[in-house]
Amino acid sequence: MWGALVLILDVVAMIDALRQPWSLGKKLLWIAIIYLLPVLGLILYYLISGRGKS
Repeated sequence: MWGALVLILDVVAMIDALRQPWSLGKKLLWIAIIYLLPVLGLILYYLISGRGKS
């Protein structure tokens, strides 16, 4: 069950990364990080990328 939740959150984060006005290289880098490190990549994406800040 936790695996399915992580998968859903990872896919949402990858879609979010694709929608950002960043360069293609930065988008692909974030997608690779999220894909290769599913839980840690998700946490890093929302902490480092500036997403999630209001």
